Formats: sequence, C-alpha cells, structure tokens
Amino acid sequence: QVQLVESGGGLVQAGGSLRLSCAASGRSFSSAAMGWFRQAPGKAREFVAAIRWSGGVTSYADSYARSVKGRFTISRDNAENTVYLQMNSLKSEDTAVYYCAARFGLVATNPSSYNYWGQGTQVTVSS
Repeated sequence: QVQLVESGGGLVQAGGSLRLSCAASGRSFSSAAMGWFRQAPGKAREFVAAIRWSGGVTSYADSYARSVKGRFTISRDNAENTVYLQMNSLKSEDTAVYYCAARFGLVATNPSSYNYWGQGTQVTVSS
C-alpha cells in the first residue's frame, strides 16, 4: 500500500553534516504527515522531526524534538514525493538508526501515531 525508503545515512565526524532522504510511493500523500524517528541500541524509538505532507499547498508546518532543534531541518520535495532531514552539527549522541514514517492525518510526535515505516538508515557520528 505504502512504501518508504530511507537513504543518506553513513559515518560522519562530530560537527559534520548528513542529509537523509525518504522516498514515498504506493499512494497519494496529499493529506499525509511525515516524521523522522531514531533508535539507538538499547533505547526506545524517539521522535526527531515531522512535517505536513501536502501536494496541494505550498505552505507547511514542522515540529522538532528539543534535542535536535536548531541543528536539524525537515523539508519536502512534493514533485519527487520525498522528505529530507538535514542534520548539521552532529554529535555522538545522534548515532542511531533513523526511520522515516508516514501517517494520513495531522503532524504528530508519538511514533504510535504513524502507520507506515521505512527500513531505517544507520547514522554513526564519531568523535
């Protein structure tokens, strides 16, 4: 029904940057919200950022976790059905598997609110 594929993860030095991509396919995302979550070994999956996904409007709303606010930016490219996460000033504590998620409703920060998930992409920040 819905497929989400993340890419762009890798190894980066502390203070560096990465840009993650999430390509969506399988149905219309005109009323979808997209979120980024991350999960480190032994820890619960946590909210990172979310954005409203709407191909019919030019404006959007976004939300960020306190731990990444000011460093990460979520954006979208409706023509490509893709959402991005620009990560700057990376810290070792940002190391985790990052997941893209979608829900057909309002922007939310609770992972249980999202219906569809990608396979994840590993981000490793070294000191």
